[in-house]
Amino acid sequence: MLYDCAIIGGGPAGLNAALVLGRARRSVALIDNNRPRNAVTHASHGFITRDGVTPAEFRRVAYEEVLRYPSVHHLQTEVVSITKNVSGFEVLDSSGFRVQARKLILATGVKEIFPKIEGFYPLYGKSLFNCPYCDGWELRDQPLVLVSESAAIFHTAKLLLNWSKDLIVCTNGHASLSDQQKERLQSKGIVIMEQPVAAFIGHNGKLEHVRFTDGIQVPRIGGFVTPQFVQSAPFGEHLGCERTESGGIKTDEAGRTSIPGVYAAGDSSYFMPSQLIFAAADGSRTAASVNMDLTEEDFNE
Repeated sequence: MLYDCAIIGGGPAGLNAALVLGRARRSVALIDNNRPRNAVTHASHGFITRDGVTPAEFRRVAYEEVLRYPSVHHLQTEVVSITKNVSGFEVLDSSGFRVQARKLILATGVKEIFPKIEGFYPLYGKSLFNCPYCDGWELRDQPLVLVSESAAIFHTAKLLLNWSKDLIVCTNGHASLSDQQKERLQSKGIVIMEQPVAAFIGHNGKLEHVRFTDGIQVPRIGGFVTPQFVQSAPFGEHLGCERTESGGIKTDEAGRTSIPGVYAAGDSSYFMPSQLIFAAADGSRTAASVNMDLTEEDFNE
């Protein structure tokens, strides 16, 4: 079978793209390895009518809605390669099964690389997070820590003041704040600690202390750690898609990449991981572009 579109990735971008294309009566192969990046999160926020939903429940309802459309086929498998051919694209999975499609949407998202700090992962998604918009409300007015090696640490620190004025900012041994920035943060009552962080200490998912390599230990109940983001899958690179300066798959305003027939949606495109609602909207926009391009091709045959 030659599908109208193969969508790689079953997150909010891929799911919403499948929904739009299914409703447009397009045949869709929605290919997902069932390893969502937000699985560790206790709840997702900022999506109207779905505020506080668990990632598992979001996916359950989304798949239930998407698969009501008979032209959408869900393939839970691992894609190993994608090649361009005369009919469009061939997607090969880990079992050797091949999917043929006229168009391709890459919605594979990103993965996080966090600083290597002892005790982080047992607390991640419970009292340590990476997105203030997603989890800041639950930590409001509490003693918080921000650990970041990023050049955006100053901006993030200012942002966190909206949720808590009791804030310690840690550069983890990096010179990521200028003297002027440090002075401005300190003028707002923010404590700055530039020595490396040795460990997060807590129990049952609850942060209790942050310990530094010089032996200092500071009580905190939660906070945010800034990761580095990289593409979850290499398919855009292998197909020759142009990249943005930050590492995302470069697209035009309609989600088209530099390779004809290849589109990108969600975090893998704009490369600024955000809330579900942004990714879902991007999937919807990109799917509409795919349908429009297919329509033009079919009409002009």
